[in-house]
Amino acid sequence: QVQLVESGGGLVQPGGSLKLSCTTTDNIFEFYNMAWYRQTPGKQRELVASITPNGYPTYADSVKGRFTISRDNANNVVDLHMDSLKPEDTAVYYCNRNSVGRDPWPWAQGTQVTVAS
Repeated sequence: QVQLVESGGGLVQPGGSLKLSCTTTDNIFEFYNMAWYRQTPGKQRELVASITPNGYPTYADSVKGRFTISRDNANNVVDLHMDSLKPEDTAVYYCNRNSVGRDPWPWAQGTQVTVAS
């Protein structure tokens, strides 16, 4: 069974930066769209950024221009670089595949990002 591991979260001041990383044990990672999602208590998980197998990214309007998603297919890694962080970016961040016709893999624990003074 595929396992996902997210890392890199933490506490950061508004305007600061963080880099999140996600690794997966799936050997065919390179064939899927991958995405970062986030969730706050009482709200549904929302899609933050997605990246195609060949590296084409898309972003939610709320993070466009501030977040950058990237991937390393050789090492099964997808990263999320977050700049100009705002308090409203505070959430638990998760990664997963985001391919049409494919259910997400089992969700991992995620990584907490807290943006506060």
